[in-house]
Amino acid sequence: MSLNRVMLIGRLTRDPEMRYTPSGQPVTSFSIATNRYAPGTDGERREFTDYHNIVAWNIGKRTLAELAAQYLRKGSLTYVEGRLQTRSWEGQDGQKRKTTEVVANDIQFLDSRGGAAPPGAGGEESSAPALEEPGVRDVDPDDIPF
Repeated sequence: MSLNRVMLIGRLTRDPEMRYTPSGQPVTSFSIATNRYAPGTDGERREFTDYHNIVAWNIGKRTLAELAAQYLRKGSLTYVEGRLQTRSWEGQDGQKRKTTEVVANDIQFLDSRGGAAPPGAGGEESSAPALEEPGVRDVDPDDIPF
């Protein structure tokens, strides 16, 4: 038995990029930043930020890739659920490259700024985990280095 499931809540580090495959399938890529806390070298509690690459495809009648490109922006608070996937390819310089990314099967728009999430964005049965954790703060979009 095995399990490959990822659940993340974080802020977009850049605006999403939508492109199309040669067959015309839309795919949207974006990155989110998440915070975690651990003792630093001096033993004091420190905040660390991790960055995650996300890929969203349309799934059946759910236009996940298109909705992500339309409604998400740099700094948006987002819940992403999916699976890890590692891809390899050869770069133009002949060097082998490898990347691990999250292939999204559910995206929830958590910002309250825009009102309700667009229809069809999230799964009917899923709901994002609560964000109420004392002492945890979101990544400030101005702190994102890119």
